Amino acid sequence: MKKIIAIIVVLSTLTGYSQEDKNDSIKKNKIKIFGGLESNAQWYLNDKNRELSHPDYPIRSNNYLSVNANYGRFSAGIQFESYQSLALLNYNPGFEGNNVGTFYANYKSNKLDVTAGHFYEQFGSGLIFRTWEDRALGINNALRGLRVKYNPTDNLMFTALYGKQRTGFHVVDSDIFGFNSDFNLSGLIGINNFDLSTGFSVISKKEDIDPAVIDPKFNKITNAYSSRINFSKGSFYFTTEYNFKDKEPVLVRTDLDNDFIKSGNALLINFGYSKKGFGLDANFRRIENMAFLSQRQPEVYAPEISSLYFNDRILNFVPALTKQHHSNLANIYVYQAQNRVAMQFDEQIQKFGEIGGQIDMFYEFKKGTKFGGKYGTKVSMNVSNWFNLDADYSYFDNFGNIQPDYKTKFFGAKEKYFSDYNIEFSKKLSSKFKGSLMYSNQYYNDQYIRGIFQENVIKSNILFVEGVYNIKGSRSITLGLEHMWADNDRGNWASFLLEYNHNQNWSIFMMDMYNYGFDKESGNVLISGHLDEFDIHFYNFGGSYRRGSTRIALNYGRQRGGLVCAGGVCRVVPQSTGVGLSLTSTF
Repeated sequence: MKKIIAIIVVLSTLTGYSQEDKNDSIKKNKIKIFGGLESNAQWYLNDKNRELSHPDYPIRSNNYLSVNANYGRFSAGIQFESYQSLALLNYNPGFEGNNVGTFYANYKSNKLDVTAGHFYEQFGSGLIFRTWEDRALGINNALRGLRVKYNPTDNLMFTALYGKQRTGFHVVDSDIFGFNSDFNLSGLIGINNFDLSTGFSVISKKEDIDPAVIDPKFNKITNAYSSRINFSKGSFYFTTEYNFKDKEPVLVRTDLDNDFIKSGNALLINFGYSKKGFGLDANFRRIENMAFLSQRQPEVYAPEISSLYFNDRILNFVPALTKQHHSNLANIYVYQAQNRVAMQFDEQIQKFGEIGGQIDMFYEFKKGTKFGGKYGTKVSMNVSNWFNLDADYSYFDNFGNIQPDYKTKFFGAKEKYFSDYNIEFSKKLSSKFKGSLMYSNQYYNDQYIRGIFQENVIKSNILFVEGVYNIKGSRSITLGLEHMWADNDRGNWASFLLEYNHNQNWSIFMMDMYNYGFDKESGNVLISGHLDEFDIHFYNFGGSYRRGSTRIALNYGRQRGGLVCAGGVCRVVPQSTGVGLSLTSTF
């Protein structure tokens, strides 16, 4: 209640200023109120064919109302959140009931930017620090505290911050301090024919050590450092970043091993070349023990289910660097970045991080050429490969006592985690019709990616074709057909999507993902458990309507259990059948 009163006072103060007519500058500044409403609801239903029963509270919704005010250099805002009767399935258990989610007050001038309350920030690529909100993934890990940004010139930028990280409607019992600096070197020395910049960041986490830990081998303050260089000239660009994290206890599943203490590091290299009709982008990354949490010990809700499962209490951002497919079947076996150490003697799995990268390239054949035709042709290719770090390791010390340890080889690669080789052709065939054809070959090592005791490697080939036909006016029809040939897990899949857009205001769709390749007699171990052990249609159909800044969408269908991903970060969704309703509006 005190938080709500504080925000109301700030908004009232701004309103009061806006009503004064003391001078011309105040007259020119008017208070602006803006915000948005978002509601995502689900009615979970029984599905006898799938042997699914609805949860105890079958109707659930996640609701967000944000209200912001701006007056000149001052702004303030608040976000109310409501989860009724509970949050959607597999969202953070901390999201329950009704409360204020975030609030802030801000002052911003040409050189100074000060925020008190909740804020989102990222240093460098985010490998040591990033806070952000993604409602589809159930992520809101804002810091609540104070942030000051100071830019004395266009070439010097500094940020200092302090806060506690949000978890549910509360904050974690640790203190986060941070400092970031960016220097535009080419601007400082007056060079115009290329761009060169550098930056340095540090994040410190202060958390008390459990009194039960006798003679700890680590400090209550854990620091993480980042340094980077960015260069670009003409069509070429190059960036590199190195990150280091102080020693902390290694997590064994969800428990801390206070005698297994390791530091962490990450190296990221990105370079590319782009011009009209051609583009090349390459990424290389090596990560070792870079799980950076605002709370060393994750909160455990059930066996193998902890706060990590909900992307909660995580300070850094480690997305998977792979192709972000827009087709359905290509997103069944999705790679997740491997930034944690996992040494499990019983299951004989030793993961020390990841090493690998991806190359993304496109080329456009010009109009009027042999391959370009009348309207031109675009070819896109992507290759990604990811491996476990090669390391020398042991589980016992010289006296036979259990004492895990390892030493990695910096550029050494061992077990293959994942690969995706894909190529896509896109072409406009007439003034009204355009189409695309995509082929993907994927390799997915389930045993090592998820760190579970089952030797399950899935090799798949995917073919996807899509066509869009534009009818008179703004109407269009989209048809997508897709097939996957897989040698393990559920086997073969087929999928189709049909969508009709009448205009910018409303559209309808229907889709189906048909799994017909699972054979109980094959001995295959299902990744998603023993539900849906038969030929099954994961159908879904619905529509949406937009009027002004308001959009409402309704759908009914089956949800395949597995991962839902956005920007390389994923959350697990359960098998379900039901009706979904979403509403978004801005003002």
